[in-house]
Amino acid sequence: MSIKTNAGNFFEDFRLGQEIVHAVPRTVTAGDVALYIGLTGARFSLHSSDGFAQALGYGKAPVDDLLVFHIVFGRTVADVSLNAVANLGYAQCKFGAPVYVGDTVSARSTVIGLKENSNRESGIVYVRSIGRNQRDEIVLDYVRWVIVKKHDQAGPAPDAHVPDLADVVAPTDFYIPAGLQMQRYDRALAGSPHVWEDYKKGERIDHVDGMTLEESDHMTATRLYQNNAKVHFNQHAESKGRFGRRLIYGGHIISLARALSFNGLANAFRVLAINGGRHTNPSFAGDTIYAWSEVLDVIELAGRADLGALRLRMVATKDRMCADFPGPNAAGKYPAEVVLDLDYTVLLPR
Repeated sequence: MSIKTNAGNFFEDFRLGQEIVHAVPRTVTAGDVALYIGLTGARFSLHSSDGFAQALGYGKAPVDDLLVFHIVFGRTVADVSLNAVANLGYAQCKFGAPVYVGDTVSARSTVIGLKENSNRESGIVYVRSIGRNQRDEIVLDYVRWVIVKKHDQAGPAPDAHVPDLADVVAPTDFYIPAGLQMQRYDRALAGSPHVWEDYKKGERIDHVDGMTLEESDHMTATRLYQNNAKVHFNQHAESKGRFGRRLIYGGHIISLARALSFNGLANAFRVLAINGGRHTNPSFAGDTIYAWSEVLDVIELAGRADLGALRLRMVATKDRMCADFPGPNAAGKYPAEVVLDLDYTVLLPR
């Protein structure tokens, strides 16, 4: 009997420098945008209103930056992380040309690092993934690393290579959309009077609100992103795993925390970069997600007196409010309630 199905790549199937063309390009629809808002509660005005976006020089409301991230990420799962144990982190993530309803997004990846784990049951795969639109413009360029199971525990592993990754995306690499103008930026419609100058390095913001994860929410979200990693979908298989249940896709936690950050950062209207990040503990249906942010840096942009950037640390927790700003202890160990520690950069009006 011939076998035409794909069991996914295991750790020993990857090789350094391997180029992967991912299947299933995705044309973004208005339904995708509406469903994303319904699943995350995202409410930044730029992505919600054509009129607001047009006042800033966009043709219409661009697709939420993190929805673009998830769509690109979803292209890569079947080839990179179908047999993942966990997605570990991100680096050097640069958001490029805006994506609009009707655009088609495709993705390619390059394997830039490999390292077998000491238990020999799995290894860490590092990939650089690039998403492009139908005009071949880069919409996203990022690195992630993921633990992938081995097919044969006793089998040989590739030679170890851990890539040297930059700690932060430089301002010279920020993509500022052509024609972006801030004279008609409406703070009242955006939802906050606070602009770039109002934030100070070291300031911490408790975003106060919480959002409880439902099974239907996270399952619908991963289907929306076409993320078919088994750890998120297959309860029959995961019932025999480490946690006995499906894990929430970590990127969905990023989206929930970003949505919650509106309360305190409503004028952070565009994500410029993800500098780094870790999913520090798993999340499950029934968890209530909270978030807080710290201003790591206040960045002036060359030639732009109307715009500035903030480098932020966003921490998300489960079933723990953030009034005391929970994070790692002096030894770097995170409490079990902390599920995300993300370093990212946003654009604000001045």
